Amino acid sequence: MDFTLNSYISIIRTLLENGYFFMSFKEYIKNPAEKGIVLRHDVDRLPENALKMAKIENYCRVVGSYYFRVLPGIFDEKIISQIANLGHEIGYHYETMDTSQGDPIKAWDEFRHNLDTFRRIVPVSTICMHGSPRSKYDNKDLWKSFDYHSVGIIGEPYFDIDFNKVAYLSDTGRRWNGASVSVRDKVQSNFTFNFKSTFDIINNISLLPDQVMFTFHPQRWTDNPILWVKELAMQNAKNAAKYFIVKIRKE
Repeated sequence: MDFTLNSYISIIRTLLENGYFFMSFKEYIKNPAEKGIVLRHDVDRLPENALKMAKIENYCRVVGSYYFRVLPGIFDEKIISQIANLGHEIGYHYETMDTSQGDPIKAWDEFRHNLDTFRRIVPVSTICMHGSPRSKYDNKDLWKSFDYHSVGIIGEPYFDIDFNKVAYLSDTGRRWNGASVSVRDKVQSNFTFNFKSTFDIINNISLLPDQVMFTFHPQRWTDNPILWVKELAMQNAKNAAKYFIVKIRKE
């Protein structure tokens, strides 16, 4: 079965066995490894799943970045602190253009307020937009009016990584070739892959370049069979809706 914690352990170990060094996004910005994995987690739901993944990574002696939304049930201060104490980077998964209905001034005020909330718990120096697939607003558009560097943010993956040099692989849509069902979690890149499953990646590690950003959504990864089936059914329904959103926006 794919999207289990066992399959997650398998891909981490395979990458380690093939000589990759794991980095947080902050580490990549400051001092990128020559052969490295930027390990990113977008915590959209189920923060307890994120903690389980963070513990696995700590056991494997690797680090990554965890981007939390500021919403009830997701912004869990105890879990955020626990993940940070395991040596991982904490970042802000911002969506304020969506929550402010496209008003950049309100979005900027909310962004800074939420960033201060994070920084009362842990240091935050990188951010990553939440795709908000059902919204007509693109959260990255906030940076057409403001500059995240002005509040001590050193990086945002969609602006500060050259994806023609760093391959991008995301489990968006609960698949690794989900461009057709991804509204915003995609990049312009010279790299093209068609991995259908985590095991496809494991079996074809030699196809990967020296630098890769992996994006994992922790709510997808569980060994609990009931939660696994629930996530599968929920994501299949979401994919059907997102497929039509992507198609309409292309026309």
